[in-house]
Amino acid sequence: MKSYELYGNAPTGIPYEELFNTIRDGLAADQGRIKKLLIIPPDFTRYHSFAGQITNCIYNFMKDSCHIDILPALGTHVAMNEEECKEMFGDIPFDKFIVHNWRNDVVKIGTVDGSYVGSVSEGLVTDPIDVEVNKLILDPSYDLILSIGQVVPHEVVGMANRNKNIFVGCGGSSMINTSHMLGAFYGMERIMGKDFSPVRKVFDYAETQYIPHIRLSYILTVNTVVDGQIAVHGLFAGRERSYFEKAVALSQQKNLTFVDKPFKKVVVNLDEKEFKSTWLGNKAVYRTRMAIADEGDLIILAPGADKFGEDPAIDALIREYGYCGRINVLQLCKDHEDLRGNLSAAAHLIHGSSDDRFRITYCTRHLTQEEVTGVHFNYVPYDEIIKKYNPDTLVDGYNTLPDGEEIYYISNPALGLWADKAKF
Repeated sequence: MKSYELYGNAPTGIPYEELFNTIRDGLAADQGRIKKLLIIPPDFTRYHSFAGQITNCIYNFMKDSCHIDILPALGTHVAMNEEECKEMFGDIPFDKFIVHNWRNDVVKIGTVDGSYVGSVSEGLVTDPIDVEVNKLILDPSYDLILSIGQVVPHEVVGMANRNKNIFVGCGGSSMINTSHMLGAFYGMERIMGKDFSPVRKVFDYAETQYIPHIRLSYILTVNTVVDGQIAVHGLFAGRERSYFEKAVALSQQKNLTFVDKPFKKVVVNLDEKEFKSTWLGNKAVYRTRMAIADEGDLIILAPGADKFGEDPAIDALIREYGYCGRINVLQLCKDHEDLRGNLSAAAHLIHGSSDDRFRITYCTRHLTQEEVTGVHFNYVPYDEIIKKYNPDTLVDGYNTLPDGEEIYYISNPALGLWADKAKF
């Protein structure tokens, strides 16, 4: 596939037709050569990545000349159902989608040595990490593998996408667990919105050492939402790391919001179709924590949340131990084998806590007060809280309510990072 980059200077980004034409032009020379294609897009939890539309464009352009399989990068998430596939990917037949099973569908291809992990983490983590990927990625019958996704600030790796799609999205338990814990130990506030984090260095090492021969290319977007529509400000295609670095630089311009002073109260809305668990919904915590004042309040509107973890085993661990703060979680890992054996869950518990610095209130329809308070969050029923904080009447940014209260509203935490510049 031809490498390229495309920018949109208008507030609404690149016109969709220009974007799709560029993608088709990039593939045109390969139409006769490629007989079998594997596409790796994100899953429904990255609905606003624009990867669904790009996948649909590629599928319909290439379907008559080659066999196409689609492997959503699920990680530990719940598999997409037919309705979700149709909503995100359009008219692609459901039987083209293959479910990644992070426990059973992976093959070990190498190990990141513990000494290297220690060197990039300042000695905080020194365990070796097995490199496991879905067996389809190693299938030599694929003439091309296209990994598609959005570059945006991320709590584990710093900036999402590129080889994270491969080693976590289509990876196994060792990499998923250890990379999450590595990010948590190093400190998410040192990582988010930045390149070359310890976790990214581990992914880059694994790519360079173990899959340089794979016929792999990345298609990366940088997006915002303008008037309810996805605006794609940059499109970058190629295997070379330089394209990712350009996407990172653009995302730092488009997806980072610096504030002059910390917020006393932040209200975050979680789209009920996209955020069905606190595992996903805690983006509201990760992406705002550097902008919330000490003793401040984070109100999370979560009408679709009906569970804590995407995986039943991890859901049980969250219910058992809760979001109890970094120091407590580290001690629990020492004391309890079940948590020690699922370090991604332990890392998530650290990420989802404010460490008692500010209050977190989940407002739900499906999770009960007992369930929410049982994991150390405050609770208000969703239908009660929206009488005051109604997402239909709030606008992104500062709002002054009829009673004079001032809040900061975020309609989708997945699309950015908010930070006090002094902390960043």
